[in-house]
Amino acid sequence: MNPLPPGSTIGILGGGQLGRMLAIAAAQLGFDVCIFTDEPDSPASRVAAKTIVGNYLDHAALADFARRVHVVTTEFENVPAETLETLIAAGARVAPTPNALAVAQDRFDEKSYFQSAGIATPPFKAIGSQEDLDAAIAEIGVPAILKTRRLGYDGRGQIRINSLADAKGAYERLGAPGILEGFCPFEREISVIGVRGAGSATSFFEACENEHSGGILSRTTLPAKIDAFTADAAERAVFLTMEAFDYVGVLTIEFFVMSDGALVANEMAPRVHNSGHWTIEGAVTSQFEQHIRAIAGWPFGSSKRIAAIEMLNLIGEDANTWPQLAADPTARLHLYGKRDARAGRKMGHVTKLKSHL
Repeated sequence: MNPLPPGSTIGILGGGQLGRMLAIAAAQLGFDVCIFTDEPDSPASRVAAKTIVGNYLDHAALADFARRVHVVTTEFENVPAETLETLIAAGARVAPTPNALAVAQDRFDEKSYFQSAGIATPPFKAIGSQEDLDAAIAEIGVPAILKTRRLGYDGRGQIRINSLADAKGAYERLGAPGILEGFCPFEREISVIGVRGAGSATSFFEACENEHSGGILSRTTLPAKIDAFTADAAERAVFLTMEAFDYVGVLTIEFFVMSDGALVANEMAPRVHNSGHWTIEGAVTSQFEQHIRAIAGWPFGSSKRIAAIEMLNLIGEDANTWPQLAADPTARLHLYGKRDARAGRKMGHVTKLKSHL
């Protein structure tokens, strides 16, 4: 693949904060950005050269989008895989592949892939009825978590089942085909972010340690409290996944770390990731720039971490503390330009470099 020259146009499916930060990174490298989103007045559109507002299954709008851009990528995994297929048929170069997106969109397919690749997962079963759920609980036991197979994120579409009583009517409450996952008594959660280019070159950011609140990432710190063997195993799993899908761009896998250091894969994200926001200030090259470099056919920058890190998400009204955060000389504040600070909504993040390496 010939590298795209500066002045080329990067197409991004999705208009959220990840698209916004991708657009900023692309602009710094001299690219223009065209956003395709179904959301008017999106955070990404306000920093992009062009925005097309349309339905992700509108073939005519997608064909127009394909004519305007030199490569297309996604900023969230719930863009229909059919959208990418339509763009490829219209002649667009697309990264990541529709197959990677489709697998990541279905929790059962995702965990089935992990098992086929020898990557450990929690015990799981597909759930299509209350009878399926009862049988799965009899096999897996409790506590367990019932999740929708598709479209769940940030703790949405999940029901915690601590007892047989909790299971009564749970499938009806879920309201969609699901997956039951056994609970893992983990010590910590980590994620590893990798990037792969069209020529199979790869680079990895150091594993980071994550804390969640209400199913939403609240805090990321580096260095993670894991040994080198665990870090290498996590990186290897990301490498195998990128190779399996002939992946181009940034891909993230979240893991549970057990008491003996063993890894259990939680989920993968075929995109830049919330736990990688620290890389904007804390690495030589951010995850956003690495992704743009990969899809544009450029060589990678260094993924090396430069400091000890704490990154905090600003959820809902947390963003109203911006005056104090802006006055803190140790804090680097990022606000996403969202109009409404709703409960559970990611409004921004703040990164602190604790000490330089």
